[in-house]
Amino acid sequence: MAAEYVMPLAAMCQITKLIQKVSKYGQFAETDVASFLKSIVNLSPEKPSDVYEDSFALKSGLRTLVEQLTPAGEKDVEMVKYVGGLMQLERALANNPQALSELARRLKDVERQLQHFEVCDSTIIAAFADIYSEVLSPLGQKIQIFGKPEILKQPGTQQKIRALLLAGIRSAVLWRQLGGKRRQFFFGKKKIIAEAQNRI
Repeated sequence: MAAEYVMPLAAMCQITKLIQKVSKYGQFAETDVASFLKSIVNLSPEKPSDVYEDSFALKSGLRTLVEQLTPAGEKDVEMVKYVGGLMQLERALANNPQALSELARRLKDVERQLQHFEVCDSTIIAAFADIYSEVLSPLGQKIQIFGKPEILKQPGTQQKIRALLLAGIRSAVLWRQLGGKRRQFFFGKKKIIAEAQNRI
């Protein structure tokens, strides 16, 4: 289907909203994040929509995407920086075969752990966080997180944010695989808005 890349784009918007929530309050609701965390290990979907189990969470992201791209919408500069950072990091990953193979190996380890733990269990969150900080973060410019310093200092908060950033990278990978390109934000904005509105 045309413009399926709108789905992972919406997912990135929603994931960054969740990152904003964690960085300000130090917690997230499992119901909000589970679908995005599961997408990290959903690497062979039959169709793109299979990557995201929770259509409601994706619809929130679609609404946010429309708001960000519509001239009259309320702009979130922080979110735009996060999404841009995820896309940059994904490009660095795509150009690094060694990192790609290490990422695949580490995700297989997590798949094994998921036979014993739920995706929001602290063990899995920690594993995702380690993958992000050890495999992905060194590849490019660090994504600066904005929030309350006293909350951002807490190891649990850091792990949740890194796990969500890894989920964001998963969506950035899918976005590119489905034909997503940065120039679409300049030349295909109306098409993105129309496609997102169709899916809400």
